[in-house]
Amino acid sequence: MHRARKRFGQNFLQDNGIIYSIVALINPSSDMHVIEIGPGLGALTRPLLSNLDQLDLLEIDRDLVAYWNQENLKGLKVIEGDALKFDFLEWARNRADKRGLCKVVGNLPYNISSPLLFHLVSAAKEIDEQVFMLQAEVVERMVAKAGSSDFSRLSVMLQARYDMELVLEVPPEAFDPMPKVNSAVVRMIPRRDFDLSDAQWHSLEKVVAAAFSQRRKMLRTNLQAFADRLSLTEVELKARAQDISVARYIEWAKIITA
Repeated sequence: MHRARKRFGQNFLQDNGIIYSIVALINPSSDMHVIEIGPGLGALTRPLLSNLDQLDLLEIDRDLVAYWNQENLKGLKVIEGDALKFDFLEWARNRADKRGLCKVVGNLPYNISSPLLFHLVSAAKEIDEQVFMLQAEVVERMVAKAGSSDFSRLSVMLQARYDMELVLEVPPEAFDPMPKVNSAVVRMIPRRDFDLSDAQWHSLEKVVAAAFSQRRKMLRTNLQAFADRLSLTEVELKARAQDISVARYIEWAKIITA
C-alpha cells in the first residue's frame, strides 16, 4: 500500500460524498479532454475515467507512476513529471479532437499551489475550465473582493484572468492522512473578456507586485516608481493595495504599457 509522502504534500481524499460532488462538478463526458494533477490512489481518477474516453494523469511520485502503469486501465495515459514544469499549453493544443471541452483538475499539493496556479495562467487561452481542491485559506484569497483583508496579489492576478468561485468546503476528516488545515474546491473559468497583451500582462505583474510589496503602506509610497505615468487620484494615493479593484489595476497596466 502506498504511504503518503510529506515532501510531495500528499493527502489522499477518501470521503465518497466529497468525491461524488467534485466529479459531478467536473461533469465528465466522453469527448472531454481532462488532465488530472496528482491522482494519488485514484479517488477522482476512477470515477472520472468511467465517463471519459481518455484521461491523462500527471504524477511526480515514481511509485505512483508505477502503480498507475501497472493498473493498465483502458483510456488512461500516465505522464511522469513535475506540474510546475509541465507545458499545459502544449498539452491542450495537442489534443486530437478540438471539439470537446478541455479541463485541468486535481487535488493540488498545498506546498506548490500558488506557484502552480501562476504557472497555469500561461495555458488559460486553451483551457475551458480548472477545478481544484486547495487549502481553504488559499481559495479564500483567490476569490476575495477588493477591500477585504484577504485581497492580495494572488487575488488580483487570478481574477484578472479567471472567473472563480469557491464551490465546496472540505474538512480535514475527508483525507488520509488528515491535513492540519481545511480545504476547499474552486472552479476557475478563463475570462472571455480578457484582452491583455503579453506586455500588458507583464506590466500588471509589476504594478501589482509593487502595490502589495508593503501592505500597510499607502500607494503613494508603494507606487512611487510609477507615479509619473499613473496620475493617481488623491484618494488612490492614500489608499492601500487591497482597496483597489482588479479593473483599476488592469487600467494601470494598460497605461504603463502604452
